[in-house]
Amino acid sequence: MKRTVKSSLMVLAFMLLTTACAQKPVDTQPSPQIPDPIVQTPPETNQPVEYAYKAPMTGLGSHENLGSKRPIMVMINNAPPARPQTGVNKADMIYEVLSEGEMTRFLAIFQSQKPEVIGPVRSIRPYFIQIGNGFDAVLVHAGGSPDALETLARKDYSHLDEIPNGQYFWREKFRKMPHNLYTKPELLEKAMQDKGMRQTAEVPHFTFLKEDAEIKEGEPATQVDLTFHSLNKAAFTYDAEQKKYMRFTAGKPHLDLSDKKQLSTTNLLVISAKHRVLDKEGRLSVDVIGPGDGYLFQQGKARKVKWKRSNGVIRAYEDAALTQEAPLLPGNTWVAILSTSPGLSKSLKFQ
Repeated sequence: MKRTVKSSLMVLAFMLLTTACAQKPVDTQPSPQIPDPIVQTPPETNQPVEYAYKAPMTGLGSHENLGSKRPIMVMINNAPPARPQTGVNKADMIYEVLSEGEMTRFLAIFQSQKPEVIGPVRSIRPYFIQIGNGFDAVLVHAGGSPDALETLARKDYSHLDEIPNGQYFWREKFRKMPHNLYTKPELLEKAMQDKGMRQTAEVPHFTFLKEDAEIKEGEPATQVDLTFHSLNKAAFTYDAEQKKYMRFTAGKPHLDLSDKKQLSTTNLLVISAKHRVLDKEGRLSVDVIGPGDGYLFQQGKARKVKWKRSNGVIRAYEDAALTQEAPLLPGNTWVAILSTSPGLSKSLKFQ
């Protein structure tokens, strides 16, 4: 009996030993870890972008030499059914001047920026031609007054009239005629090529302050109210954060249809000029030669100035002798032309 028990114990011990030897040794070493990839973030920099050139009509930096690039001036409708317009915020300079019907037109001059669409396009007047000719611009319009069309026919003006050149324009369905005519820079550039128009021009230059300049002189003018007519009122409110005057028409923000942003300007020049009614249609003659009185609004301040057309364009002067040109801040410029009757004392208010 004892031998049997002893034999059983020996067999059990042998089995346990065999099983222990058959098991794999436990790996107590940690698994190698794959390091996370090193992502190098470029150091933040506040260094301003360096530009090789300055745009001649805005004084802003440009990577392109625009000194001889021919501007395009488009006659833009400002009647209530034409608002909001498209592409105006891309214009370097905008002239706002009365046409018949007590409504103003925008003469939008494009050179340093290219909007996708421009419009609605309307007809031209002789004083529009005078303004655009001073910039050696291509004049884009849809018909015109008899005097304007005669003027264009007499001289070799570079202009594009939609009436015989409809392939460079189109009409949108969301508005009614005549407030639905549009064009775009690519079509205008094609028209210039097709018609052999010059691509270069003697572009006028303006005097500009440095981009970090601060206007310290002048009367407070954060709110500017304009009366072109009792039925046609506009305003500009200064936005200190954007350093721009924001446009209002009939008491509401005036937007650009393309980007839904409010129309704005860095420099606001308001001048008084002689207006004369020519015919029963209410067509006007507007003096864009001068001299005359005006105010220059910059950075929430107003300075009284004199104006005259010099070297082809309307310029503001700080002195009565018209020898010291008032410098502009780098940015776009809006020129509002009011009538000498009733005069600036009644048609212009600011505070």
